[in-house]
Amino acid sequence: MISLTDSQKIGMGLTGFGVFFLFFGMMLFFDKALLAIGNILFVSGLSFVIGLERTFRFFFQRHKFKATSFFLGGVLVVLIGWPIIGVVLEIYGFFLLFRGFFPVAVGFIRRVPVIGSLLSLPGISSLVDKIGESNTMV
Repeated sequence: MISLTDSQKIGMGLTGFGVFFLFFGMMLFFDKALLAIGNILFVSGLSFVIGLERTFRFFFQRHKFKATSFFLGGVLVVLIGWPIIGVVLEIYGFFLLFRGFFPVAVGFIRRVPVIGSLLSLPGISSLVDKIGESNTMV
C-alpha cells in the first residue's frame, strides 16, 4: 500500500470533489458556478497531491506552453462566465497536457478483466489504439 502524507490525502479529496463538481456542472447544462468550483478544487487538489513546485514545473514547461495556455485559459473563461467555451478549451488543453499518460492508461485499462474485453471489440479496438498512441494527438 502506498503511504500518503496528510497534504496528499487532502489533495486527493480536493481533486475528487473537483472532478465531481465538474461532472455535475456539465450534467446540469454547464452550470457556471459548479464548473468554476470544480476547476478551482481540481487545480488546488493537484497542487496538494504533487506539491506546488512540481505543479508549476509540470504546467510551465516550454513544450507544454500551448497545452497550459488552453487549459488555464479555459479555467479563466469558465470563471468569467462562458462555461461551454471554457470547457471546450479545458478539454483540449487537458488532452494536450496528459497525452503522454494516455498509452499508460490504455495499457492498464486493457488488463482490467471486463473492460479489457470490451476494448478488444472490433470497432472500439481501433479507436483505443489511436488514443493509446502518444503521437496522434498533436
